[in-house]
Amino acid sequence: MSRPSPSPVGPRRVPLRERLPLHWLGLVPFLTFVTLFLILPTLYIVVGAFRAQGGGFTLDNITGLNTASIRSAYWVSIKISLASASLGCLVGFCMAAAMTLGELPKFVRGPLLTFSGVASNFAGVPLAFAFLATLGPIGLVTVFLRTNLGIDLRAMGFNILSFWGLTITYLFFQIPLMILIITPALDGLKREWREAAAILGATGPQYWRMVAFPILFPSILGTMALLFANSFGAVATAIALTGSSLNIVPILLFAQIRGDVLGNPYLGYALAFGMIIVTGIANTIYIVLRARSERWQK
Repeated sequence: MSRPSPSPVGPRRVPLRERLPLHWLGLVPFLTFVTLFLILPTLYIVVGAFRAQGGGFTLDNITGLNTASIRSAYWVSIKISLASASLGCLVGFCMAAAMTLGELPKFVRGPLLTFSGVASNFAGVPLAFAFLATLGPIGLVTVFLRTNLGIDLRAMGFNILSFWGLTITYLFFQIPLMILIITPALDGLKREWREAAAILGATGPQYWRMVAFPILFPSILGTMALLFANSFGAVATAIALTGSSLNIVPILLFAQIRGDVLGNPYLGYALAFGMIIVTGIANTIYIVLRARSERWQK
């Protein structure tokens, strides 16, 4: 008696979930947002920086940046960014070190990190108004010092609408950002390293100079680069605080886009392209040094 022949087996149907991994769908909103509001505008700016008024390719927009006013604007912006980044790193590092390695009460850490998370994103018109109401010509602190202590900030040369006024304003979000970034690096310092240094006879300053600081240096330098980029690209705060009284790149770019400056409209794209290059270099330095710091702490 013959056995029935087996029926031919067709190709296995792959379930839809295996053909389309659904867990990637969670990235669709993020990728859409980044594409529409970051990648495409950046490409549009880069293309516009090399476009002539007639629609062809030109380098005149880039060479147009080599004028006295634009060079001065870039130089002032770089100085403000360096000043706010340096002071922000110094003050933020001291506060984070006191919180993580000092003898401050444990309940200080939570409120400080929460405030830092909020303050690091507080900028624009509200921040400018807060500093004008505090340190402006008729601000609360200015009037109090002049009326009660006889200290006239204006007579001493301080002006909130100046270089140092804008730098101090930027510190409001630079210091909290430094605290948020450097705190994990400080937490990564192992207690065994300090104990081993003490056993070998190292003092506290020697431990920081020969062990802790070399490990933290890439994180500190990388965070400073990030703070530099954060300050260099700040637009709304500078415009709302100083208006046109300070010649920096964000204000010059805003005037070019709004049409207050006559001339080639594509020069504004070249200004923005220059800002992209500067902030891109700073962010690249931060990423490289951050990765190096993580390798050290592992």
